[in-house]
Amino acid sequence: MASSDTKYHQMTPEEWLSLTKYFVGNNQRYRENIILPKFLGPVKIKTNEEKAVEAVFESCAFKSLMSCVVGYGLGAAIGLFSSSVGPSVTSVEQQSAKEVFREMKTTTLSYAKNFAIIGAIFSAVECTIESARGKSDWKNGTYAGAVTGGILGLRAGVKAAIFGAAGFAAFSTAIDYYMHSR
Repeated sequence: MASSDTKYHQMTPEEWLSLTKYFVGNNQRYRENIILPKFLGPVKIKTNEEKAVEAVFESCAFKSLMSCVVGYGLGAAIGLFSSSVGPSVTSVEQQSAKEVFREMKTTTLSYAKNFAIIGAIFSAVECTIESARGKSDWKNGTYAGAVTGGILGLRAGVKAAIFGAAGFAAFSTAIDYYMHSR
């Protein structure tokens, strides 16, 4: 029943592409080698600048520096509290306000410095161990605690370093367990 005046239309490649886009869906090309279908919804692909900033924030140097700064602040707060609760009396006579403040300053700065050093050492060691192992699990904190405790205890001798390593590793493991079990 085909008539002799019916003509068949030969489709061009552009027409085929338009037809396939109509039936299959529109693909949006964000990068050279990634094609994301439109039906997936808004897909966030990080720009190179975002990746660079993320790499800085995840670097061991940045983590160590931030641990040092936060440790300093925490140590200063604890030192200020402990010096205000129980100031040591050097003599039987009353201390002047100037002497009390001087002693508070010394205690606060001592705590701040110690917490900053502990935070920086622990963070640097943990990040290095995590990078070397290629895993992020509870063992990194335990190993870092052992190394940090050993380093800090070594100033008092080998026996103190062993006890420091064991104690700091146990404390680190307990804190990791508490933080991840919540």
